[in-house]
Amino acid sequence: MNLSCVLGVDIAKLKFDVCLIKENGKAKHKVFANTTSGFEQLVAWLSSYQVGSLHVCLEATGSYGEALATHLFDAGLTVSVVNPAQVKAFAASRLTRTKTDKVDAELIARFCLAQQPASWQPPAPEVRQLQALVRRLDALIEMRVAEENRLSSGVSIDAVRESLETHIAYLVEEIKDTERLIREHINNHPDLKEQSDLLDSIPGIASTTAALLLAEITNFKQYKSARQVAAYAGLVPRERRSGSSVRGRTCLSKIGNARLRKALYFPAITALRCSAFFQQWASGMRERGKSKMAVIGAAMRKLIHLACGVLKTGKPFDPNWAKTV
Repeated sequence: MNLSCVLGVDIAKLKFDVCLIKENGKAKHKVFANTTSGFEQLVAWLSSYQVGSLHVCLEATGSYGEALATHLFDAGLTVSVVNPAQVKAFAASRLTRTKTDKVDAELIARFCLAQQPASWQPPAPEVRQLQALVRRLDALIEMRVAEENRLSSGVSIDAVRESLETHIAYLVEEIKDTERLIREHINNHPDLKEQSDLLDSIPGIASTTAALLLAEITNFKQYKSARQVAAYAGLVPRERRSGSSVRGRTCLSKIGNARLRKALYFPAITALRCSAFFQQWASGMRERGKSKMAVIGAAMRKLIHLACGVLKTGKPFDPNWAKTV
């Protein structure tokens, strides 16, 4: 694809820097507020340069860039949301030494021009709402655990202890309410309900994990294979071998969505402990001398493969069929 112009965006909480590289190779820089008004000003600024075909590229940095990416997509622009590790590697290949927001915006634009990353599209509104609810639930659980740890560490001041107990009770109720909202949201959308039921049929995956998978892997169909989904979650093995001297231990790459890895850890342990299918599947790995953590990592990757399988076929988990996945 031949691009006439590219726009690199370095996003932050309150603002974002952009670098527009035109057909003649000249770069134009500008800073906008990370607000709806700032998004509209950016579109107007681009219109003033009468750019034709434009490819916008920004890093995947959580919630800071989601609204901007969606706004630009709705404006009819080609948008790519890329892994920051890709841009970092590109910067290293160019021996880039200076790091400022302005430099980063131009670096992202140069990366887009050289690599032409795949286009991105926002998830459906019901998936975005599910994602927001699931991430809120995760944050509430983290807060509850932190407060429980403070309480269990031994608090000698009565007022502080009462404050912690009150806050924990409040968080418990908030967690229950959020879990209810997630269930109701999934039940109110037939597609999500069908997918959730299919995922729930897999050993180790219950409704909570199913909701998180649907929220974080917003469109299973965009991936050509289950291995690509596993790579997105950072669950593919990474080897370290070079010449005759470097023989590093194979481990998970962990370059990907950390929320997915965190969510699949305990389901993998549960599946290995309670599922005859997983126990038989893992026995061969243990016989080959694989460590406990290696088996758990492989089980997490297996869960991803099974999830892709049930969603692709539209059929619940079948141990006989799953042996080939």
